[in-house]
Amino acid sequence: MKKQYLHLSAYSCDKCTGPVVAGSLAVRENEISKETDIRQVGAICLSCGHRQSKGTEAGVTRNFPPVQWEPMKTASHIPTPLGEMLNRAELAASLRVASVL
Repeated sequence: MKKQYLHLSAYSCDKCTGPVVAGSLAVRENEISKETDIRQVGAICLSCGHRQSKGTEAGVTRNFPPVQWEPMKTASHIPTPLGEMLNRAELAASLRVASVL
């Protein structure tokens, strides 16, 4: 039976050294199979909103154990909480830039 797993990692932001949280989803056909259909969910700094896809400092990334996660039962066009958070962070960053100009 197919199961979906959520993977989370955290590392320092290049802009503000705040915590960046990154996530991905992967599917396993059974308990001993390799993960397939790996999809990056996104990454965002919780302090400044910078979208940094990878940690640049060697050995500083913290990887958390994968967690079984039930697939969404809603249509794919409906915004997810993570998508809404990323959109809010992007809007806040653009407003900060606009206020400087």
